[in-house]
Amino acid sequence: MTTISFGSDNHAGAHPDVLAAVVAANTGTVPGYGDDELTGEAVAMMREHFGADAEVAFVFNGTGANVVGLQTMVRSFESVICAETAHINVDECGAPEKFLGAKLVDVTTVGGKLTPDLVDAARWGVDDPHHVQAKVISITQSTELGTVYSLDEIQALSSYAHERDMYLHLDGARIANAAVSLGVDLGELGHASGVDVLSFGATKNGALGAEAVVVLRPELVAAMPYIRKQAMQLSSKMRFVSAQFVALLTDDLWKRNAVHANAMAARLAAGVEGVAGVQVTDVPQANAVFAILDPRAITALQAEFAFYTWNESTHQVRWMTSWATTEDEVDTFVTRIRDVAPTYA
Repeated sequence: MTTISFGSDNHAGAHPDVLAAVVAANTGTVPGYGDDELTGEAVAMMREHFGADAEVAFVFNGTGANVVGLQTMVRSFESVICAETAHINVDECGAPEKFLGAKLVDVTTVGGKLTPDLVDAARWGVDDPHHVQAKVISITQSTELGTVYSLDEIQALSSYAHERDMYLHLDGARIANAAVSLGVDLGELGHASGVDVLSFGATKNGALGAEAVVVLRPELVAAMPYIRKQAMQLSSKMRFVSAQFVALLTDDLWKRNAVHANAMAARLAAGVEGVAGVQVTDVPQANAVFAILDPRAITALQAEFAFYTWNESTHQVRWMTSWATTEDEVDTFVTRIRDVAPTYA
């Protein structure tokens, strides 16, 4: 029996339309390394959202996208300011610091979101050769705590950065879910908000190992081909990566997938509202639900369903939904939570 998973949107399979696009690309002999028509089509579709001048580089995974994107902006004596909960700080095994040779300065936040004031407190030692020089602010959209930066919040950070000769990087592993939550187009989370480089996540939204780096500052473009190659993120059979983006960007499949994932999170949160022994810590803003349960209830539920304990000390769990999560799966999970949690309340 397959366990119903609320562990991660990475646990979902690839969307059938994405798989069909990959199969359709598997014909004939085609130039490699992105010199093919399908990659050109995918880049053109990305530029419809992010602007005609956007440089788009397809890569294999989210860590690769973040490292490649950050490397266009930062030198080894400079630093990246990020939330202490940021994926680049917590879940990338030190890859940014290893491959960039630069320091991450992690900041305690509320809800996983940086503010200009928080960044300002972490930016010190300017022009002092004894200290690393703050060069990049990196934010995650939606955040690792399921919150979403508003456009105003992003613009405030970009204004702060640009006034100080800094850059703003956006880790968009769940950019589709954030865009849907805000009711905006993908492009509004890019140059329109002052973002300089972003990672565009497709894998969590129905792809099978396809991400992109989108560079929005002209002076950062020239180095991209070399950085991507050196970082081992250049696909020889690029058409199979590009085909996935064409599928997701056709007829707004990216949006439909994100709408569904977000709706399933909202359904789950509503289903456990008021249940004894369950404290949902925040109203879901994207496709994540965070809740606090008795550890005995967590153990009992994890025997039947896959999900992670997010904070061992507070007994906070994370429940993730995806494009593939069904209403029946949510309702089955809610029923068991309603049965189990009150026992330990």
